Amino acid sequence: MGDAIRRHNWAATSLGPMETWPFSLTNALRMMLTSRQAMSLFWGRDLLMFYNDGYAPFLAERHGRALGQPFQAIWSDVWDALASMVQETLSGRGTGGEDVRLIMMRDGIPTETFWTFTYTPLYDDQGKVAGLINITTETTAFVRSRAAAEAVIESTQRQLEHQVQLERQRRIVQREMAHRIKNILSMTTAVVSQSMRHATTIEEAQDTITHRIGALAKAQDILTDTDFRDADVRTVIEQVLHPHQDHDGRTRLYGLEVKVSAQQALGLSLAMHELATNAVKYGALSTESGSITIRWEEGADNSFCLEWQESGGPPVVSPSRKGFGSRLTGRIVGGYFAGKAEIEYPPQGVRYVLTGTIERLVDELIPPISV
Repeated sequence: MGDAIRRHNWAATSLGPMETWPFSLTNALRMMLTSRQAMSLFWGRDLLMFYNDGYAPFLAERHGRALGQPFQAIWSDVWDALASMVQETLSGRGTGGEDVRLIMMRDGIPTETFWTFTYTPLYDDQGKVAGLINITTETTAFVRSRAAAEAVIESTQRQLEHQVQLERQRRIVQREMAHRIKNILSMTTAVVSQSMRHATTIEEAQDTITHRIGALAKAQDILTDTDFRDADVRTVIEQVLHPHQDHDGRTRLYGLEVKVSAQQALGLSLAMHELATNAVKYGALSTESGSITIRWEEGADNSFCLEWQESGGPPVVSPSRKGFGSRLTGRIVGGYFAGKAEIEYPPQGVRYVLTGTIERLVDELIPPISV
């Protein structure tokens, strides 16, 4: 580049012949040309360009025509991004940047590039700013490599977090399933033992146990469909009463969508089964004209109320003794809702009222997984 500078026709530029150049310019050129660091220099009112051999590769196809040309003409594609920094440097304050993004034309294509550089003001022999010197390094490859590495690290981190979340979910599901199984076994044991205790014959006990465990199984199907999360009250009731829908109007359900916990759904299912079984044997479902009306609602603070009312059946007589079914629909199911359940026997039809509090599964118990 020293030879190229000496051969260039400077007389045709605003700088004039080399013999007229100030000492400050020739001194700066000598320093630039002997440096192994990539450098360029801009001087005079037109900021004419000089550069050393280390800087030449950065120019690519501009190399050969850049020497002695104005800054703005050579770097027109990035001038808007650099103009304010150039002006600040010409005011006497050095500037620069690290990994500065510049969209630069290369082989006729706009290309994303990155640069780390400093602009330092240059002074003429009278001590006035006459140009600037640019010490630069292209960091495009480094920035891209760093971005790729960061992407790999981020992806790995997401995968690790996902694995941790999956492991956490697995442990929670195991604990939850163990809890569910214990509850079901406990309830099944109670159903069997109490049904045997209150039955008068083995056949009666077998029939009662089969139907009660069948009701448990149907409730379990509902919970399986909802991943053992909240179950809808209407769905639970319809599942239990479906076998008894021998004609339209047999049962009437009134209530909005209300979700209860899995354990409450099991208890409610058993209560509906006991009430329906008794209605078939002795109550409204034992006649063609009988019907059942069920209403439920959710109140403030998760309060819950459900009413079962029979009508159109034979006159109701209060039972002389209360068996396991009565205890199940009353104290046991009421306990699931942290409330109470009462059954009444007015002549016009059995009435059952359950009041308590809705318990829902906490969202964090079995968190959803996002991939």
